Amino acid sequence: MQADTIPIRPVAATPAPPDSNPPAAPTPLVADARRLAVLMQCGIRTIRTWDAGGKIPAPIRVGGRVVWRLDEIRDWLNAGAPDRTTWAAIRSARKN
Repeated sequence: MQADTIPIRPVAATPAPPDSNPPAAPTPLVADARRLAVLMQCGIRTIRTWDAGGKIPAPIRVGGRVVWRLDEIRDWLNAGAPDRTTWAAIRSARKN
């Protein structure tokens, strides 16, 4: 190929051997309201309303961000999605 020409198709990179696994992407530990809305298949406004009404677990604040711990959200859903007060009682009972 001449130096002043551009190939029509990019040259394919050599494929990785079949026995090698690509590195796993890190799993997020927290989610903001937007990501939580996507995970729960609802709107951001719904998340904010549920938070203000005590219908979901309490968020934590990291710097200036308001986020929810994803492991707590999973546990909360597995417990039947109780209100915040009931969820706090369930969590404290599990710790004892």
